[in-house]
Amino acid sequence: MGRLNLFAKGNVDVHDSLHSCRIGGEILWNGINDVVRGRSDAIVSLRHETWTRSDAILAATETVPDEIAQRQLSLGSYPAVSQFSTALFDRKADAVILSILGETATPLVQHKSSGFLFYPADKEKWSPEDREWLKQDFTQQDLLDVAASMENLAKIIERVRANADVPILIYNVSPIIPGETVHCLQGLGETYSTRCRRFNLGLADLSEQLGISIVDVDTLIARAGADRLKIDAMHLTPEGYRLVAEEVVRVLADLGLLTMQEPTCAPV
Repeated sequence: MGRLNLFAKGNVDVHDSLHSCRIGGEILWNGINDVVRGRSDAIVSLRHETWTRSDAILAATETVPDEIAQRQLSLGSYPAVSQFSTALFDRKADAVILSILGETATPLVQHKSSGFLFYPADKEKWSPEDREWLKQDFTQQDLLDVAASMENLAKIIERVRANADVPILIYNVSPIIPGETVHCLQGLGETYSTRCRRFNLGLADLSEQLGISIVDVDTLIARAGADRLKIDAMHLTPEGYRLVAEEVVRVLADLGLLTMQEPTCAPV
């Protein structure tokens, strides 16, 4: 029995499709091995880290800055060790899986004197003293535009390949927003759905240039029914995450990393 080692750096889309989806304390989808089990002799070993944004990942040095380390900050799914990790560039894996979800929506702050980038996740749970420290010592950064994001992703891909020439898969995003009924965009600026479409096109160009594989969440969810499979702009139902995991397995098999058998039908 073989072992396929995956390193995944991404957000809820990557975690809940490949690792597990838990709602109300109950596991409703148990990840990629539920797709592989019974159809392959391989076992998938997954290491996951959350993704803040490409510019912060490129600047990470593996060391949590003292300004962060000396405080007991509640950072939820974005622990400081993960935010400043360089494991994406140092750890050996058979394939690397990334996502552009964080690129589309994550606002970062920058330390005024040290210059490091930081995602103050769950800041509403911080003490008043820590929130004041955030306000005084950091400046808010603008969201990345598509060009800057794709340039950063190209650098990330180059550094990953310098460590190991392995397949790189990147999730795109579904631009469909449940309940959105806008039909005229004049005066609205850039809506999130429009932003997602622009990032998806940028990722398609990057795939053409650098040969990375796209996990086409956009098409998967559209074909299967976004109204049924999306909870909100960024979260899928457990069934949606299962479909994404099945697509990841299909791509990995197409790349020669998994040998899969077609599922057998039970007798009627």
